[in-house]
Amino acid sequence: MSQSDSQALDEISQLRAALDEANYRYYVLDDPELTDADYDRKLQRLQQLETQYPQLVTSDSPTQRVGAAPADGFPSVAHAIPMLSLDNAFSRDDIHAFAERVAERLECTADEVEFTCEPKLDGAAVSLVYEQGVLISGATRGDGRTGEGITSNLRTLRSVPLKLMSKNVPELLEVRGEVIMRHAGFEALNERAREEGSKVFANPRNAAAGSLRQLDPRITAKRPLEFHAYQAARLEPDLGDTRHSELMTRLSSLGFRASSELKVVKGPEAVADYCEQLGAKRDALGFDIDGVVIKVNDLRHQRELGFVARAPRWAVAFKYPAQEEVTTLNDVEFQVGRTGAITPVARLEPVTVAGVTVSNATLHNADEIERLSLRKGDLVSVRRAGDVIPQIVSVVKKNNGDKIVFPTFCEICGSNIEKVTLYKKLKNKKIPKPGAAYRCVGKLVCPAQLVETIKHHVSRNAIDIEGVGISLIKKLVDDRKLNNLSDLYLLDEFYLKDLPGYGELSAKNIKFSLDSARNIELGRFIFSLGIPNVGAEASRVIGESLGFVERCFYIYPEILSFVPDVGWAAAESFYEFFKDSHNIEDVKKLVSIGVPDEKDYGVSADLASSVRMSKIILQMEFDGVASGTASKIEAAYDSISDFFEDARSCFSSNKINFSKKAIVGITSKVEDEEFYQKYLKIEKQLIELGVHWTQALAFSEKGSQPLKDQIWVITGTLVNLTRDEAKKKLQMEGAKVSSSVSSKTSFVLVGDNPGSKKDKAEKLGIEVVDEKRFQEIVGGLSD
Repeated sequence: MSQSDSQALDEISQLRAALDEANYRYYVLDDPELTDADYDRKLQRLQQLETQYPQLVTSDSPTQRVGAAPADGFPSVAHAIPMLSLDNAFSRDDIHAFAERVAERLECTADEVEFTCEPKLDGAAVSLVYEQGVLISGATRGDGRTGEGITSNLRTLRSVPLKLMSKNVPELLEVRGEVIMRHAGFEALNERAREEGSKVFANPRNAAAGSLRQLDPRITAKRPLEFHAYQAARLEPDLGDTRHSELMTRLSSLGFRASSELKVVKGPEAVADYCEQLGAKRDALGFDIDGVVIKVNDLRHQRELGFVARAPRWAVAFKYPAQEEVTTLNDVEFQVGRTGAITPVARLEPVTVAGVTVSNATLHNADEIERLSLRKGDLVSVRRAGDVIPQIVSVVKKNNGDKIVFPTFCEICGSNIEKVTLYKKLKNKKIPKPGAAYRCVGKLVCPAQLVETIKHHVSRNAIDIEGVGISLIKKLVDDRKLNNLSDLYLLDEFYLKDLPGYGELSAKNIKFSLDSARNIELGRFIFSLGIPNVGAEASRVIGESLGFVERCFYIYPEILSFVPDVGWAAAESFYEFFKDSHNIEDVKKLVSIGVPDEKDYGVSADLASSVRMSKIILQMEFDGVASGTASKIEAAYDSISDFFEDARSCFSSNKINFSKKAIVGITSKVEDEEFYQKYLKIEKQLIELGVHWTQALAFSEKGSQPLKDQIWVITGTLVNLTRDEAKKKLQMEGAKVSSSVSSKTSFVLVGDNPGSKKDKAEKLGIEVVDEKRFQEIVGGLSD
């Protein structure tokens, strides 16, 4: 490098550092030191130098925020860690319920749990990825798993650092946050749009989202957008922060704007007070919020609490009451869902609610229609529940129009509509839920249910069949080419290619996708069946626990409820689904054509270690028998049948000194022949499954999951078993299997052509094992 180049590089480095510091102080700290004129002079000088020395231009230079050519479209970006939604809370009671759920899992009191509270910004969620301190990519949230790559647009935001401020930067950092537009900037943007005769935005959120999705980043650069960080989703290596609040402080030091309203509190009452206090000054903040994000502060507790399918257990969003507007009810239509559930939908005179035009609103069920005593033409108050789903709150003015009456026959297939009482499990007792559901009994005879069932079956999280969209499904159902799920896999390629809008290539692709789905894993297959109350996560753990499709046909809910993360409602719905002869017949047809994988992986150690005689005794709901007595019964008797026989002889063995209340409670139930036979069948089924409490106790005593808390990564091609088989072996022993190597990884199993994951593991000092060593580890655990 020549002396002139060296001098230019020194000046360029100084200018970049000064401009980065100025951006940080202005857009993050709200404490500017440079005047606008000084900033402009430094930026102009930097541009001159970079023009003169183009070889010294870098991607993290302040001059590179704007200037990229317009894009043809946005690439699809898969999130390394899904950007999940949050469950909602709407009251103090909801906050207390959330805190109690957290405390129960952490085995402490709710008042001992430390939470962070911060405003829930109403904008567009995005993710930023930095490597070696430099921004390399940015993406929208999308569907949570896949977003759109909008790196060029995000680079234009001065509150997004192109290079992290600290010298001690992590190798990898993924920061998530919200892009918002303040009220003042929003009004100014719309005022300019009115003057120019261009599009006026409905609200700041829409303006922020629309600005980020401009194909020309120069347009995005002109919009008054701000990025506010709320989470470090990935941080490698771990820098030692143990609390979310500490992580947010670290993000601030790295150059990100974090909420000045973030507060650490203890217990649900303090959380509720924060929500109330923030709500009181909501209108004065200068930007839109729709609630408060509440998180467990301790990061170790967050990991312990984990996730359900769509949301973390350690966080919840408190939502403020939504804005309401008045409009006219034109009519009510009754839609038929996948499970036959009848959902009344109000058709409204279009009205703008919280910046969104609303013409339809949910009415939930027949009880809601009765409560509101709705008639056509009524003036009704409408709000967006949780600022998302429109609903009718009340009738403002009655009309003399036709009364809305819930139908008794399905408008699609003519089948009866029956009232179904819903139940929930509370302390081992089934109690009715408020209200009632109405369902069309037509099942797959009903075209509406069949269409929705197939639509769910082919969806991304289920079988994932490309090319089979809703219009094709409706066409095939109308033509009676699809009468059940198994018909889907028997579709004629020649029929498909002759359909309007399809051709030989489309038909071949659809058949290829259907054929490829024949080896789908059991958990995804279960989810694809669309069983009520059984979501993606419950389906996964049921599949891993049962290990074989035919076990699904007869498993009792009393046994299935022992599967981790499967509640009573899911277990009972699962059992009821497979009691139906039509469902069994269709699933057997699917199995006969190779959907899903027919291999028997055996019952999982998770399930085996969870089944205990004491827990089954508690399920029996004997009066006078609590957990202590149930444990004594488990210790005194070898089997349910032994216990029942002793009960029928009024406990002549004197093995346990029962209370009078317990003796009456037990004997009265055991003498009921239906109850007696049911639990003998459950015991027999457990033995047939190879799961019995004597075995479960042995699992428990030796530590049923010796690899529990270990994280494994599998890479490369294995010779003696598939990667799925290796994954299942690890999960049976309690290990978690991850797709990426990090500092938290315990072992990396490598096959042929392992790629970069092996190199990263060795760099991080993580033990790498080959297939032979893996078999020694796993085989030794089962000896």
